[in-house]
Amino acid sequence: MAGKINIEQQVSEWLQPILDELGLELVDVEWLKEGGAWYLRIFVDKEEGIDLDDCQEVSRRLDEILEREDPVPQAYSLEVSSPGIERPLKKDRDFERFAGSAVRITTFVPIGNTKEHIGNLIAKTDEGIRIEQKGGELLIPLAQVASARLYVQF
Repeated sequence: MAGKINIEQQVSEWLQPILDELGLELVDVEWLKEGGAWYLRIFVDKEEGIDLDDCQEVSRRLDEILEREDPVPQAYSLEVSSPGIERPLKKDRDFERFAGSAVRITTFVPIGNTKEHIGNLIAKTDEGIRIEQKGGELLIPLAQVASARLYVQF
């Protein structure tokens, strides 16, 4: 079986020219097994948001490459979608683009007695992710960040 990182990396490389042509941004590629089934999930976005036509076009073009290259031996489902309103922040440009936005940072170990930190994103630096909370500014070391997502409170 092909390795998770290799599949995600290879699919990302195949996707980039397609997304560049369509004016879309690659948010994430996930290769995972859930409930006994394998999924290749592609999350794409653009400034004004994506629609079903965008997802279908990416899926159609990528499926042609996957059929030709056949990177994995097992059956899987290909899913192309928006990252949603609580999209993950993974790349440096995500942190730059969403500076000032509400975020939820989860950590591997508690920082200040909690693993969940909600606040407004100040910046991501080499030291960590800086957020503004009611109690002031918090620096979360990068090595402790399990996930970073936009946060929408309902």
